[in-house]
Amino acid sequence: MSSTEARKQKSFSPAPLPSSPEAMSRERTVRVGVIGRGFGGRVVAPTFAKTEECEVVDVVSPRDDDAVTALCTRRDVDLISVDSPPFMHLDHVRRAIAGGHAVLCEKPLGRNATEAEEMCKLAADAGVLNFVTYEFRVHPVRTQLRALVLDGAIGAVEHVQWSSLAGIWRAPRLFSWSFDASLGGGWVRVLGSHNIDFIRWTFGEIVEASAALRTTIKERPDADGNMHECTAEDGFTATMRTDREATVVLDATATAAVDRPARVTVVGSDGVLEMFSENVHEIGGTIRLHTAEGTSELFHKPAWGESTAHDDGAIAPWLRLVRDAVRSGALDPVMATFADGVACARVMDQLTAGR
Repeated sequence: MSSTEARKQKSFSPAPLPSSPEAMSRERTVRVGVIGRGFGGRVVAPTFAKTEECEVVDVVSPRDDDAVTALCTRRDVDLISVDSPPFMHLDHVRRAIAGGHAVLCEKPLGRNATEAEEMCKLAADAGVLNFVTYEFRVHPVRTQLRALVLDGAIGAVEHVQWSSLAGIWRAPRLFSWSFDASLGGGWVRVLGSHNIDFIRWTFGEIVEASAALRTTIKERPDADGNMHECTAEDGFTATMRTDREATVVLDATATAAVDRPARVTVVGSDGVLEMFSENVHEIGGTIRLHTAEGTSELFHKPAWGESTAHDDGAIAPWLRLVRDAVRSGALDPVMATFADGVACARVMDQLTAGR
């Protein structure tokens, strides 16, 4: 049997963990409260609302303290989705847990590893389900890449080269927490957190990490026209090593003059995998497998419409997994929890240590 045939026959469907006795009925609608009117209001809440057996009971501003308190103390809520800025995560997660709710927190989990560890401990002590929104774990193209790696298509992974050149912060953009290092801003945490999670999930735990940080646009105006220094990076080049002895180079920017689709090259002992996105939003993509024998195999995932990867490509299936976990009390092994958020936060702290 060829390696290609073996890959087609092998199943990658994980078995669910045992359900807890306190788990909700699998037939019950999951009632969701959302803290955050940015990504939470634009993407998370509408996607939950379109998800079968989910009901969004309220969406509140993270800066409306009374509304946050009221939401977290409601008894007709099963899950709180914390989509506030990172510097507010600890407070909002603490309140959600105190209310006895399962918690889904937007990445990164807090401003640093210390805050992430505290949230992880709070959730563990309370015994509540907890998740981090690392939705790219179910992105169709990345899922295919991971399956090929785990199936041994290229043998032992030796090196990973990842290039992500976007211009989302190049155009005039008002100063916000994203550009303030003390508030959990910076491209390492805004974009790199997703990549770091996928790297450690696919290629092994990251045991060494360092980075050269850069800030291309050093000042930005606020809504009143006042200029502020950008203390957080808008680009970085990271070098990492995993516990499987694979080296990784991750080169990323948010201020490229021209958007370039992400490209990932995985070098193994028996071949090379190349992943090409069709656009900077990673809607659709292609993977090419090159073997040491000189053969080549193509895997293509076509674009799935005009929506971004955060919508139909990743966030919708991710929220369905969250719904299923809240209803059953069982976590699909693909899901990222606060423990994963802690692991990523520790790596990001290493990468930004030179600020």
